[in-house]
Amino acid sequence: MASTILVGTQWGDEGKGKVTDLISGEYDVVCRCQGGANAGHTVMANGHKFGLHQIPSGVMYDGVVPVIGNGCIVDPSVVLEEFATLDAQGVSYDNLKISGNAHIVMPYHKDLDGANERRLGKNLIGTTRRGVGPCYSDKAARIGLRMQDMLDEKIFRQKLECALLEKNPILEKIYELPGYTVDQICETYLPYAERLRPYIIESSRFLNECIDEGKNILFEGSQATMLDIDFGTYPFVTSSNCTAGGAITGSGVGPKHVDRVLGIAKAYLTRVGSGPFPTELPQGDEIGELLCETGHEYGVTTGRKRRCGWYDAVIVNYAARVNGLTDLAVTKLDVLGCLDTIKVCIAYDVDGVRYTTVPEHQSLFYDAKPVYIELPGWKCDISNVRSYTELPREAKDYIDLIERLSGVRVSIIAVGPDREQTINRHWN
Repeated sequence: MASTILVGTQWGDEGKGKVTDLISGEYDVVCRCQGGANAGHTVMANGHKFGLHQIPSGVMYDGVVPVIGNGCIVDPSVVLEEFATLDAQGVSYDNLKISGNAHIVMPYHKDLDGANERRLGKNLIGTTRRGVGPCYSDKAARIGLRMQDMLDEKIFRQKLECALLEKNPILEKIYELPGYTVDQICETYLPYAERLRPYIIESSRFLNECIDEGKNILFEGSQATMLDIDFGTYPFVTSSNCTAGGAITGSGVGPKHVDRVLGIAKAYLTRVGSGPFPTELPQGDEIGELLCETGHEYGVTTGRKRRCGWYDAVIVNYAARVNGLTDLAVTKLDVLGCLDTIKVCIAYDVDGVRYTTVPEHQSLFYDAKPVYIELPGWKCDISNVRSYTELPREAKDYIDLIERLSGVRVSIIAVGPDREQTINRHWN
């Protein structure tokens, strides 16, 4: 049966949670493959709005198994907070699986994340300060602790002692922050281990057994292509591979089992945090403020106001290439209904040189000036439209342009925040 990778094509916040929620019921398993509590996804279900950060949104569906894969990092306190939220709404998470190879966010990771951002001052990355970068750094440096380590107190204490030999001097001598003792952390984390023990498994084996049984998997991405540690606007990126390749390494499922790669693109563009953004509208710009307020552009995780700008076909075309997209879902098309005209960036101008893909050097990207074409708006509410043929001609022209510039068919169109406010054009 078909399995699908879902990825963001821009700088995140494209509405991946809505699309995941929309199609999750078609799959037997929903697996998150990278990222941690720095990624928030909003899910609307049964009249309730959930802001989940760690647990895959497939948890909302009976019979769908949500999996936190080995490529993720896990903050146990956040998982337990989400347990409480789900309990309050009567949503079962009994089927949840957590990879024993997923790394754990420790308290010193959060301290170091915040301290480093303060040190950078105006050059800060704009992280969520959830400890994600330091945790992934420890993973690469081979001094991280994994979920399976919590299940054996002796191993956990030994590995933690080694980690603190490095972390405490940094906290105390460089940042003038208090260090930690092994007992201090164990007092908090060992009870986490007992609560989470029933959910911790060898997830790669589980996922491949599901495939052998004829089940299908939705690999749910976090963040987005332009935040990928390799392909994004480095260093203003996240600390994991959030392109389609990250779903393979972050799950332990081979690429031969993936049939479709669904990219999510917002009908305009937003970004949270620092970094280049060629089509960004100036602060205080009337259209930018209108997009922000109409689209409710505030981060799920941080509450920060998102930077807003015009749709950038250059980066979506780039995302189509590096992810191997087979389909696109365009979200928040309804938000543009308030505009007389709409701009689309089709290329960049850098000192007289025209680029139709992301420039090869970051300095060129910083200096990129968008080359726009302008389209007429449709100036009407499309939130009740459920068929592509019923869209205004101007809206259809906009979707057709997105398809031509990306080389990828638009299969899903979201015209509002609710699940039913969706046009299924080619997705089946």
